[in-house]
Amino acid sequence: MKSLEEKLDYTFHNRELLENALTHSSCANESRGKLQSNERLEFLGDSILGMIVADHLYRNHPDLPEGELTRTRAALVCEESLVEVAQELGLGEYLRLGKGEEAGGGRQRPSIRADAVEAVLAAVYLDGGIGSARKIIQRYILSREVAGLTKPRDYKTALQELVQRESGQVLQYRLTGEEGPDHDKRFFVEVELNGSAVGSGTGRSKKEAEQMAAKAAIEALGK
Repeated sequence: MKSLEEKLDYTFHNRELLENALTHSSCANESRGKLQSNERLEFLGDSILGMIVADHLYRNHPDLPEGELTRTRAALVCEESLVEVAQELGLGEYLRLGKGEEAGGGRQRPSIRADAVEAVLAAVYLDGGIGSARKIIQRYILSREVAGLTKPRDYKTALQELVQRESGQVLQYRLTGEEGPDHDKRFFVEVELNGSAVGSGTGRSKKEAEQMAAKAAIEALGK
């Protein structure tokens, strides 16, 4: 935990908050009530992250219209972005998982790592206040906006342009499932080319899942 605090540049007064933020529901369930999952912290962290990012964009981009502000915020707080933050922090190695989730590769599961980032942000907020949480968000998330890394590529359009090089190609996106509570939904989408699956993706909205499926399809097609 100490090494994670060093990466965050924040030392917890209440270390139990950090431990809670890293505890997946699978581990909490196996503890038979001894441990609490990070789901409540993830719920809080999602709101804190969204508010701080929105505040930053509003104050620093007075000329941006609402639609562009929304798209930029979405790019900063999407699962793909948070997974990259988790990678920078090496968050996967600190997660507390149940035996089944561990065996199933949960330590590398994007949704688990993205949720853990939000839970850690909430833990910092509860332990040290909004200023401490803002510093971490500025360092690991808002810095991407400053560096120009937040303009999301439209993978659906790129895939459409790719397959249209040959006539008669038909793309179709299909919702294959969804899971999670209303505040933390995950959507699963598969994209088919001429009736055959060429990519699948997950996201916190159907649109994000479709974009991730299109990205996977582009990679699968070797382009």
